[in-house]
Amino acid sequence: MTQDLKAELTEMVGPAEWRWLSPHADRGAVVLVDALLNLAEVGLAIATDDVATVNRWMAEALITRPTPAQLEAWGQTQGKHFQALIVQPFVLVQEEPTPEMPLSDNASTEPQ
Repeated sequence: MTQDLKAELTEMVGPAEWRWLSPHADRGAVVLVDALLNLAEVGLAIATDDVATVNRWMAEALITRPTPAQLEAWGQTQGKHFQALIVQPFVLVQEEPTPEMPLSDNASTEPQ
């Protein structure tokens, strides 16, 4: 059953613009998931009430509520995109990398 649910949740993960997510943030339902975690696995842990795992992720700040500064920045960013998954009553989101958030490239900073 758990594998079936994980497969179903994986299929439900999709892109979302901040303007679609903002009303959910207004009611406190948005949960920010760190890029180190798989969105469907987080959804599975929440859906199956895996309290120990969810608490560990919260303690490690891998799943958090957005800060007021993040909410403000997202609201001011035209076309801000996320990957999102609804696991009622929550909307799990992960930020998509943007040109302003490049992946680190250590090769360019190493001395020649």
